[in-house]
Amino acid sequence: MAFESPGEDFVPSSLSDAAPSALPPELRPPSAESAPAPPAASPPAPDTQLGTSAAHAVPPLGVRPRGRIGSPGRRAVSERRAARAAELLAVDETALPVRHARPRRITRRLVVVAGLATGAALLLGSAAMTAMMLPTLPSGAGDAALSLTAEPRHVDQLPVPQVEQSPPAADICTLPAVTAAIQGGDDAAAILAAGGGEAFRSAVVDGRAPCVNLGDSARIWTVVDKIRPTSPVDYRPSGLVLPDGVRNVEGGALRSDAASALASLVTGARTAGVGEIALESGFRSYQTQQETYERHVAERGDGADQVSARPGYSEHQLGLGADVVACAGACGTLDDLAASAQGQWIVEHAWEHGWIVRYVEGATPVTGYNPEPWHLRYIGTELAQAYHDGGWTSLEEFFGLDPAPAYLG
Repeated sequence: MAFESPGEDFVPSSLSDAAPSALPPELRPPSAESAPAPPAASPPAPDTQLGTSAAHAVPPLGVRPRGRIGSPGRRAVSERRAARAAELLAVDETALPVRHARPRRITRRLVVVAGLATGAALLLGSAAMTAMMLPTLPSGAGDAALSLTAEPRHVDQLPVPQVEQSPPAADICTLPAVTAAIQGGDDAAAILAAGGGEAFRSAVVDGRAPCVNLGDSARIWTVVDKIRPTSPVDYRPSGLVLPDGVRNVEGGALRSDAASALASLVTGARTAGVGEIALESGFRSYQTQQETYERHVAERGDGADQVSARPGYSEHQLGLGADVVACAGACGTLDDLAASAQGQWIVEHAWEHGWIVRYVEGATPVTGYNPEPWHLRYIGTELAQAYHDGGWTSLEEFFGLDPAPAYLG
């Protein structure tokens, strides 16, 4: 008899179809009633051919007998197999049916369906909550509702914010350091307290420096020209000294601050290897300037005003003006300076020592004087740097003053 194991599609129709005898022996419960009694072994007949009376013992299960096919030992093995088959077909009515894998697949599918249903419920609930939060549109507002999804309105130009212009910087005269320096006569400290040369200049031009008087002849920022005389007209500065270490052609003196600055300029030129610079003329009193001007009138007539200042209108009277010449052993004339190495060095580096060339080419309509490369004016290092950096060519323009091409009377 041949036996086939049940396939995957086997579904028991009754308890008898799913007998526990299909289980392995170690998992099958014992049953006294259904277990067949082992067959009684009859003593084998003596082997007459061999003349012996020994019985042939049954070989243990799983051991192949040594006899030939069809021998009595083979029949014993077949009997044990038949008993084993009967034992496998025995039915245990108390055993439970074997569970198949298909119900597990069904369970997994049910779990997936339940998860999808839960997610759909959450989405529907979120949409409902959003709908409750949106405001209710009045009747006839269908077009307005549709406009919510329409493209935004095109804007040709973004609105420009209105920004108020910041007020100008405060009056520098409200700064205690500025007023204290001016009252103490320390012009350089006042300029530094105002923020430097450019800040000081800007404040003067913008009218934010009422404490700064450009007509005060005692200040380094004073402006003297053909319409702005010294104050008083016969002004004479104090503290005049001879510049130390500077060759002095006529024995001229300068204010102490200007004298120190000229000594620095001369030393700088010598160190740069351009040669010696000498002082031709420094301070001139009102009386001395009157004599000088009359001599030029005698020589030039009406043309004297383009080369010489009238008494009371000369920067030499301030002690801040210096006419310089170039020397190479002997000193040259004023007219020789421009073509010399010293004259070129002055144009490029005089500002570093607080000096500017007061009357330059092209500024005659403003200053009223022909170019004088030899005429230097001391205004201090801070203002001189601002003058140089700004590319200015006259003090009148530097401080925003009207031109002074001619005398008023």
